[in-house]
Amino acid sequence: MRIPLVTVAPYLDKVKVALAPTIDVAQYPFSLSIIKNLKEISFPSQVTFFVGENGTGKSTILEAIAQNAGFGPEGGSKNIYFKTSLENTYAGVEELAKCCTLSWRIKPKDGYFFRAESFFNVANRIDEIAKHDFSIYEYYGGKSLHEQSHGESFLAFFKNRVHTGGFFILDEPEAALSPQRQLSLLAIIHELCRYSQTQFIIATHSPMLLAYPGATIYSCDTGVLETIAYVDTQHYQITKNFLDNPERYLRYLFEE
Repeated sequence: MRIPLVTVAPYLDKVKVALAPTIDVAQYPFSLSIIKNLKEISFPSQVTFFVGENGTGKSTILEAIAQNAGFGPEGGSKNIYFKTSLENTYAGVEELAKCCTLSWRIKPKDGYFFRAESFFNVANRIDEIAKHDFSIYEYYGGKSLHEQSHGESFLAFFKNRVHTGGFFILDEPEAALSPQRQLSLLAIIHELCRYSQTQFIIATHSPMLLAYPGATIYSCDTGVLETIAYVDTQHYQITKNFLDNPERYLRYLFEE
């Protein structure tokens, strides 16, 4: 028997941003136009996407939310919180996090910050924990993430560690996933969002993931955070136009 859909709103309601007068707007990440103009972000749906070109600040916003929510800058859960020797690189984001106030509808009991860029470091940390508590592998597919391919380790995480009732921040989760695996991730998100207050906040370049029905999509491309329809995103338009006529694109790109 199918469990009926839950109609309650997701955990995080709003993020309010108030930059202190002492902030140096010439320093990263406050030098980014999107951060200078950011006042408030609403989360009306279970799935929210942030899109934009490289360097527009979408991942920076997620990192600040994640740190404010109690997750480590490298990613992980609240129980897997650590920094590498490069921790000084996170100083600016930590300052931004201090400028953010998170307004919760209900505080989540579980969650995870998945950061594709540093997932290798998280896998190392899990292996260290497993030396003393092997059962931690149960949450990641039963074995070390390093014993799987890059894409397999990503999917193992999504299948085993992401579950109903959690608050999940995913930064470019498609990075190691083939198109078929991206479809698998869509199915996982859909199944989890059927039954609980499960909430996903995702930064992505994938037009496949962005197609998730009912999601809120925020664009960072204009320097001001604004909602955008799926078909109006550059990700959709460029991909569709290329697939409709690759010869035209290639002829233009390869012209001397």
